Amino acid sequence: MEFQPLKYIYKASPEGGAYTLLLLHGTGGSETDLIPLAQNLGGKYNLLSVRGNVTENGMPRFFKRLGMGIFDEDDLRFRTDELAGFVKELASVEGFDAAKIIALGFSNGANIAGAALVQHPGLFAGAILYRPMQPYKLMNFGINARHIPVFFSSGKMDPTVSTADTENYLATLERLGFKVAFHNFNTGHNLVQDDVELAAQWLQENFN
Repeated sequence: MEFQPLKYIYKASPEGGAYTLLLLHGTGGSETDLIPLAQNLGGKYNLLSVRGNVTENGMPRFFKRLGMGIFDEDDLRFRTDELAGFVKELASVEGFDAAKIIALGFSNGANIAGAALVQHPGLFAGAILYRPMQPYKLMNFGINARHIPVFFSSGKMDPTVSTADTENYLATLERLGFKVAFHNFNTGHNLVQDDVELAAQWLQENFN
């Protein structure tokens, strides 16, 4: 397979030298989904929202899966490389700083963001992972994440991922050197206001 460009929306910040929020939707979403949420995180960020190149029963995704919670890891690896290459090239086209990108992913989007954190160390200055699952069964990546900050939020009643799997993923990220801020809310897979408010606070603390 060859890499393909991704459909995207880019909104530049009025502030020079701004960080760029890379918005990565969940299954069935599009490049418009997370823009309203991101606009509630403060107006000083560039927004780059992309649509996944894979479809499942007509629903856009960022990579294939073999079943619920079972990822096609070969496709995930390819699509992560595709996303990383696209974002790096787009930085010169749109004029944002490739060293100041913060991923913001929900569900499927959080999973490919998590894959990129370990597969392309240094691509992201930080990441917001809403309702993520560990992208690879074996996270044998020899990296030192240099305390890159990661916001990680789960739902206590989320049927898509077990508490044990979430705890294992958290431990793995910390072992790899990430500085993880974890929140576990009284909700399911859906996002709640706390997801937005605490992520905004986290951004202010880490990327002011």
